[in-house]
Amino acid sequence: MIGLHLLDIIVLAGYLILIVFIGFWSSRKVKTTGDFFLAGRSLGKFMTAMLNFGTGTHSDQAVGVISKTYQIGLAGIWYQWLWLLKTPFDWVMSAVWRRLRVVTCADYFNRRFNQSVATLYSIMAIIIQMLNMGIMLLGSGRIIEMVTDGQIPFTVSVIGMTVLFVSYGMAGGFMAAAMTDVLQGILTIVLSFILLPFALIRVGGFGGLHEKLADKPHDMFSLIAPGEITLFFIVMVVINALINIAVQPHTIPISSSCKTEMESRIGVTYGTYIKRVCTVAWAFTGLCAMALFPTLENPDHAFGAIARLILPTGLVGLLLASVLASVQSTCDALMVTASGVFTRNIYQVYIAQKKADKHYLLVARISSLFVVAGGLSFAFLLPGVVTALELFWKISALMGIPFWMGIFWRRANPASVWASFISATLAYITVEMDLFMGISVSLPWQMVAYLSAGLIGGLVGGFVTKPQPKEFLDSFYAEIHKPVNEIEHVSSDTM
Repeated sequence: MIGLHLLDIIVLAGYLILIVFIGFWSSRKVKTTGDFFLAGRSLGKFMTAMLNFGTGTHSDQAVGVISKTYQIGLAGIWYQWLWLLKTPFDWVMSAVWRRLRVVTCADYFNRRFNQSVATLYSIMAIIIQMLNMGIMLLGSGRIIEMVTDGQIPFTVSVIGMTVLFVSYGMAGGFMAAAMTDVLQGILTIVLSFILLPFALIRVGGFGGLHEKLADKPHDMFSLIAPGEITLFFIVMVVINALINIAVQPHTIPISSSCKTEMESRIGVTYGTYIKRVCTVAWAFTGLCAMALFPTLENPDHAFGAIARLILPTGLVGLLLASVLASVQSTCDALMVTASGVFTRNIYQVYIAQKKADKHYLLVARISSLFVVAGGLSFAFLLPGVVTALELFWKISALMGIPFWMGIFWRRANPASVWASFISATLAYITVEMDLFMGISVSLPWQMVAYLSAGLIGGLVGGFVTKPQPKEFLDSFYAEIHKPVNEIEHVSSDTM
């Protein structure tokens, strides 16, 4: 039956019933846009940690790491460990994001610069969230397709997952995402480590794994892969991650949903560290897949193939429940933050001003459908999970330089933002499409190109144009230096 044992179907059905209950129970708490977008700024340390872990950890990432590890060895772990060296900075950055006292990152750009910059970011943010959602659906669909031996086709699984997360996400908003992330986090941790022991037993332990991979062209257990994952590659993807993390549209709302900045610090930092441990299990699972299935045509199928081969009855259903949980909780968060950006920073500004808060709540829910439609389009158009992840890293970074210039450089102004973004985008297009003398530029050098162009463009734009008024800047920086030590509800929480 659909390629699954009856026990697996029962486990999966139990999960689906529970998740529908969570979504509609959460909907009772959603009375305002502040509840929908920020869960009423009510999240504590544990909920924040699980929300950050769940939103930042999803099945497409496991697919991406396992897929890349399957191709090049343990060095493929850097496709998620790129965030490892960023993690210590979370303790500081999460407090800054909470002190901004905004609902979306677009609100920050409006508060620090002006509405034109906020609109630019809003358009980019919606594209980023659609892309991120598409990557998740792509990776999860490949798992389900392979685990069920093709009896649940890729298209059917993607559409089915979409219907599920839209139905309860539109009702429960960010609170539904937080509640589901607790369940998803537990499932992800358990499944990350249940899969690996079964895989190691099948290959004969670490000794058998070393033996089966001994004939490969380079050391499969090295964190460096000659010609691809070099030290330079690692340095550049880490720098790129530090720059783009703040402008990923869901990042600031997670910190802003916390009661205080200490909840934000602890929740964001520890939630991120949990993921780094899970990534190790994914990477070694990828090595086991290489040993067990040396001739897979599509590396994206490695996760599903090894799960189908080694997991006993019942655990396959639990694996699929984990996949669905990751899709639902994360895509819900992505959908809500994108609809928040559209509603607050485009619709309210350019289409309908001074409407009742309930009107904007309805618009947010409706606009969620259009965001999801864009995510579905990416899911069917993206060539593969690894390529899609690289695209996500690059697109997200184009607004990163202006964000950090606004935090650290008082001279930064709207002109510097536009100059930085245009310069970075032109450099990105040039290297991405091999327009520079027809030379194919590797990923780390692409990052050097667009990050350098963005920095130079922003500096030039800031120095040759008039700075913003001192009073305006003093007000902004006074907020950043003011700690959030108790629950604060600012006027912008609702619309």
